[in-house]
Amino acid sequence: MVELWTLRVFIEVGRQGSLSRAGEVLSMSQPAVSRQISGLERRLGVALFRRVPRGVLLTPAGEAALDLAQDVCDRLRQFEARLSAFTGLDGGRLRLAAFASVNSGLVPAAVHRFSTAYPEVEINLVQIDEDAQLSALRNGGVDMVLRTSWDTRDDRHMTIRQAVISGAYDPFDGIDVLPLTEEDLRVALPVGHRLAGADVVNLKELADEAWIEGAHPDCLGPIPQLAEAMGCEPRVAMHCDDWYGKLALVAAGGGVMLVPTSAGTTVRSDIALVETFPVLPRRKVLAMTAEPPFRPPTVTAMLRIMKDVIREHSQPMRVPQTA
Repeated sequence: MVELWTLRVFIEVGRQGSLSRAGEVLSMSQPAVSRQISGLERRLGVALFRRVPRGVLLTPAGEAALDLAQDVCDRLRQFEARLSAFTGLDGGRLRLAAFASVNSGLVPAAVHRFSTAYPEVEINLVQIDEDAQLSALRNGGVDMVLRTSWDTRDDRHMTIRQAVISGAYDPFDGIDVLPLTEEDLRVALPVGHRLAGADVVNLKELADEAWIEGAHPDCLGPIPQLAEAMGCEPRVAMHCDDWYGKLALVAAGGGVMLVPTSAGTTVRSDIALVETFPVLPRRKVLAMTAEPPFRPPTVTAMLRIMKDVIREHSQPMRVPQTA
């Protein structure tokens, strides 16, 4: 049987296209890497690499083997992640993926409380493309993903359910989508704006304003509803994916933007948050995790803490400060 470590060496050589560079990544000498690859080729009876002056290239057999080897390692990670559900809270780690606005308020507050309660658990905040989040949850690459109802829409669930009925693969199989909170949206205005002192601003009065757009889901959200309330399409003058960059642009008079209530504490003193009329559709914040019994205890604990933080500090939420 081929050793798992040998497969990992093979995968790294395939990624790097070089025995020496693979050795640097794996903390191995180049001769040791070479022996692993030569032994694997002898065992399989096929050449996996073609030696070239500046490294190695995968043969057709090597390309096929690389995909299979990666699948074996992914399945092993999934195996380890599933078994970690039976461990406690005296060690291990929790890997969380989220988005900018909750990373500015909810997540730091929850991480602070979690780390205080479970100091032996390592917490990692990771960045994963939306399209890869479900597979990352399934193979153990991440333990919890925070998303919004703007990502996980009812029509998507209908499509998935239809796929299940027809016998097709369900990408949500084994994954729970749990509601955490619903957020109101406020309009952010520079304090010198003519409407900054109002309790409520009629969105029609912002029809001529420049708007600042951001990365999904911290964006203008359901544009048709916003356009209907304003009586016209919002005039997007600036795009900025950085949350604090958008706030700085508002403060500088570059435009106006929408801010969810969970991010209220990130707003600068030179910005006013004002309720809107009509009220914009609320945004749900959702947690995606493995279904029980495969949900690790760390995830269960973090879910409880996040709900406590939301309940206690929903308007506004503040991150505890250390002395």
